[in-house]
Amino acid sequence: MLRRAGVITAIVGIVGTLIGFAVDSVPGLIGGIFATVLVLAFFSIGQFALGSVLRNNPQMAMTVALTIYLAKIGVLFILIIAFAQTTLFNTQVFAATIVACTLAWTMAEVWIFSRTKVLYVDPEAGK
Repeated sequence: MLRRAGVITAIVGIVGTLIGFAVDSVPGLIGGIFATVLVLAFFSIGQFALGSVLRNNPQMAMTVALTIYLAKIGVLFILIIAFAQTTLFNTQVFAATIVACTLAWTMAEVWIFSRTKVLYVDPEAGK
C-alpha cells in the first residue's frame, strides 16, 4: 500500500511542481518539490508507525491511525503557517501542493483499502 499511495502522491506532487515552475519559475519549483517531499516523508513515516502498531497491538489500530493522521495534518498545517512569509520559495505553490498531495495520499489509501480483502472470520479459530 505504501508504494501505491506513494507513487500516486509523487505523480500529483510532480504535476504541482511543474505548475509551480510554470507560474513562478525556480521559487515555484522549489516550493513544489519541498511540499511533495514533506508529504511523502510524513505519510510514509506514519504508515510505518501504523504497521508497527498493527503487528504488536491490532486492537489499537483505529485509535492510533486517527491520532497519527491528525498529528500529520497538524504538523503540515503548522509548516504552512511557519513558511507563510518566506522568500525562499513560492508559498502559494508550497501550500497548494501540500493540500493536493495530502488529498491524493488519502484518496489512494481509501481506494486501496476498499479493494483489499479483509478476513472477518478467523479460519484458525475452530482448530
